[in-house]
Amino acid sequence: MSIVSGYSFAFWVELVYLAAVIVMITRARGGIKIPEIYKVAGLEAMDEAIGRCTEMGKPVHFSPGIGDLQNAQTLAAMSILGYVAKQCARYDTDLIATNRNVIVYPLSEEIVKQSYAEIGKLDSFKPDNVRWISDDQFAYATGVTGIMFREKPAANILVGAFWAESLIFAEVGSIAGAIQISGTANTHQIPFFVAACDYCLIGEELYAASAYLSKEPVLLASLVAQDWGKMVGVVLIVIGTIMFSVGSDSLKVLLSK
Repeated sequence: MSIVSGYSFAFWVELVYLAAVIVMITRARGGIKIPEIYKVAGLEAMDEAIGRCTEMGKPVHFSPGIGDLQNAQTLAAMSILGYVAKQCARYDTDLIATNRNVIVYPLSEEIVKQSYAEIGKLDSFKPDNVRWISDDQFAYATGVTGIMFREKPAANILVGAFWAESLIFAEVGSIAGAIQISGTANTHQIPFFVAACDYCLIGEELYAASAYLSKEPVLLASLVAQDWGKMVGVVLIVIGTIMFSVGSDSLKVLLSK
């Protein structure tokens, strides 16, 4: 079996990358120290936000965005919801999780319920606090606005796929006086979150949240290997740009093999 012409370089790069991932995971499972990942301010602030709610006796509001389960951002938001729910259960803090998508809603409820069960406080779980508002984008935004004004949560966590409703959520959270942590990979909404929220997870920081919050060595090892792969990609881009600028196409020829 031969490699298709034009894909040889990509094939060997993928093999090296896969080997790096396997090596890092093996090291992590063996208890060998792996490189640390940089601190993400928005994720570090999760406990601070929940602690603030506990001290003030106010709830936490969590929105996983308006995407469905086919959207990777929604799945990333679900992993963050699990962590937030565990912390809220641990400190007896009410958690209000609002949903737009009818498929995401039962999953959110089950994740919150399971999180309370893992902490040993299933009796404290309140099904009514996991709410489906509406499948209409702006009806959902209106419902969340009402919750923010009526129940005045001290923390507003907005992570997932957001579109035009993002600034509405962030503005009402600010008016309610909540500490706000946002995150999305939708680049057209990031500026609004950056402007109106205390912390913002930008792009891939959202996807790294599961590994970061769980501190699971295997997940962290995989994340480190992925970052190495991205750094190699950036280096190749820089080298290629310089070589092309001086009239050399050597790297282009290598990549096309």
